[in-house]
Amino acid sequence: MNNKLALVTGADGGMGTIHTRTLAQAGYEVIMACYDADIARPVCETIQQETGATLHLMQVDLGNLQDIIRFADEVKTRFSFLQILLNNAGVLCHQAKNSINGVEYTAAVNYLGHYTLTNALLPIMGQGTRIVSMISIAYILGKIKDDFLSETNDGKFNRFNCYGNSKRALYYFMLDVAEEWKKRGICINVADPDIVSTGIIRQGNIVVDKLCDWFFRPFINTPEEGAATMLAAALDPEFEGVTGCYFKKKKVKAHNKRFYNNTAERDLLRTITRQALERNGITL
Repeated sequence: MNNKLALVTGADGGMGTIHTRTLAQAGYEVIMACYDADIARPVCETIQQETGATLHLMQVDLGNLQDIIRFADEVKTRFSFLQILLNNAGVLCHQAKNSINGVEYTAAVNYLGHYTLTNALLPIMGQGTRIVSMISIAYILGKIKDDFLSETNDGKFNRFNCYGNSKRALYYFMLDVAEEWKKRGICINVADPDIVSTGIIRQGNIVVDKLCDWFFRPFINTPEEGAATMLAAALDPEFEGVTGCYFKKKKVKAHNKRFYNNTAERDLLRTITRQALERNGITL
């Protein structure tokens, strides 16, 4: 049994690299789940050289439900137990884009992809497993509507709304399964890194991005600071057995009752998630 195995999605990104390196330093074998293995390979090799750890670079497209199932099946074939799952990967699209499965791309990757991956990996998770999903303060701007997991177009696309919606959905997913999975010894939480200086905050405008580099990035969290909260939830002995919680600044924070008690949105999300999976032939 692998009792020191972790999986990080988006493991070659700004915070993903920090997550991977820290887990490797802590003695874990790490599955680096990345969109493009060729781009991720230099990161993987560098961390291996730095830590001497065993890393497994594996490619997966979180915007493609069929590829997620293929990837999860490969993981379950190769490994017997997953102790840590960090749902770290995320996108903030600048223009309207849809996934191969007919879902607005931000929602497809940030929420539906991680929902599918997490559930598909359940057979190799159990007593002592910690799952942490990356959300954002933007979740307070989100709203779950009937068309959340539908296609988008230029007329109705708003990147910030879509991003907030996807993070709200991840939060609801965590709340919905925390008590049930606790019976199996699995803990699931969400981590808010605050505003972090990574590529995701680029706006796709060369002038705006340059001004951001000069006048904004110096005053927000570094990737190391942003990664610290997710790592605390995943590794800190203080939080062993803690589940269904919102982490920020490396601590458990009180739930915002406005969202925590929004049973109507949570019910709707469960329904449209099931429908999105069914219409794509996915059974979890």
